[in-house]
Order: sequence, then C-alpha cells, then structure tokens
Amino acid sequence: MTPATSSNSLLQGHTAAITGAGRGIGAAIAQRLAADGARLWLLGRNLPTLQALAATLPNHAVAGCLAVDVADAGAVQQAWAQMAEAGAMPDILVNNAGQAASAPLGRTSDALWHQMLSVNLSGSFHCLRAALPAMQAAGWGRVVNVASTAGQRGYPYVAAYTAAKHGVIGLTRAVALEVATQGITVNAVCPGFTETDLLRDSVANIVGKTGRSEAQARDALAQHNPQKRLVQPQEVADAVAWLCSPAAASLTGQSLSISGGEVM
Repeated sequence: MTPATSSNSLLQGHTAAITGAGRGIGAAIAQRLAADGARLWLLGRNLPTLQALAATLPNHAVAGCLAVDVADAGAVQQAWAQMAEAGAMPDILVNNAGQAASAPLGRTSDALWHQMLSVNLSGSFHCLRAALPAMQAAGWGRVVNVASTAGQRGYPYVAAYTAAKHGVIGLTRAVALEVATQGITVNAVCPGFTETDLLRDSVANIVGKTGRSEAQARDALAQHNPQKRLVQPQEVADAVAWLCSPAAASLTGQSLSISGGEVM
C-alpha cells in the first residue's frame, strides 16, 4: 500500500482509535490520519498485523496496538481502560471493523445472522458507548462509522450484512442527534465495492459458484459503480479524514456514499 502523501497538521493534538486497522480500508485510514498529525490506537483481532502496520508509521503517530474483538463488549471496555491508563484517550473513533458473508436468505443460519450483527453493528455500538464519555468531557469528538452502500440500498444474498449496515446508519443518525450540542459529530461513510481482502473473498466466491474467471467476477462487481471501477481504500480514507477535520464541523448524522454515484 502506498503511504498517504498528506503532511499537514489538521489533527495535531488529537488521538484516534481505529478498529479493524490492520488491513485494507482500516490501514489506509491509519496512514492518512497519521499523515494529518493524529496519534493512533490501532485495534484489531490480529496483533502481529497491527504491529506490522505500526512499523510503517512514524513513531510519534502510534499510541499503541490493542488486540480486541469488537463483538465482545467486555473486551472493548478493557481496551478503553488500557487507553485511559496510558493517558491517551481517543477523541476520534473510526468504527471500521467488519465482516461480510453471503448466503440466500433461506440458507442464512442463525449463526451467520448473529455473526454479521455482532461484528458490524454491535461492534460499532460497543466502541461508541466506550468512546463517548471522554469526548463529552472534552467537549469535542469525531466519530466515523464505516458502513457500506449495502446500508443505503439492498443487495441480494447478503441479507444479514445488509441489515447490519442499515443498523449502523440508524445508529449514526440517532447518536448524532444525542450529542449534536456537545461538540461531537457522528457520521458514516458508505463505500461501494472496494479493493480489499473482503472484495477478493467475494471474487473467489463468485468464481467458485459460477465458474466465471476472476477478471469476469471483478468486472461484475465493478459494474455496480457508474464509473465502472472499484473504489480504492485511500479514497475512503480521504473521506474519513475530511469528516474528522475542522472543515466538517457542521456535518453530522450523514452517510456519505463513496461509490462513484451508485447511491445518490
């Protein structure tokens, strides 16, 4: 991944917690916020992956790496306790951790349904609940939830994922109104099909089930985007960085579609 080239200090003095930070969109967000001057807590389930990312960032940009499953409310509380003990409570939260799995509704098991809700929706809730008190005490905060175009429209064969991402957008709107007078904004970004490991898994699934080539499968996903291309992680990171910046102070409760016009 090419490091972000921004070198301003818009976020100097601010600390960001990024979930699902180790790869893809999360890693791109970490690189961009570090370039904008923020200190980072990198959160994810795979500590070595987080540490490998941290090694590519300036030393002053990394507050620490924490192995945490956001679906586990107790683990999230423990992570925030560790941040408090370190004296570096985040005033920026990027809820990026997520999973995607597909199945027709009739073959969507209870386990799959609960897994999609637990990681994508409950995980965002757990982290929001843990992060808000410090932001409220400081009178300033930024929350960006990484949702999906699946939260703005429907897609077949991903009912559980789509329901969870719709929930993330509803959560965004509700909390934005709760804290609107407290110097805190809460927004969502909604990427379309993006060049990540999740997309590569989707491509492999299409190839395995339909017999299409990898190129044909990738093209089928790109066709959802009116620009006929896949979104790049850095494009999502740039939108997140803007939402965290002073320039976006009047924007809250919004869901920005990063999809080349797929959702208008």
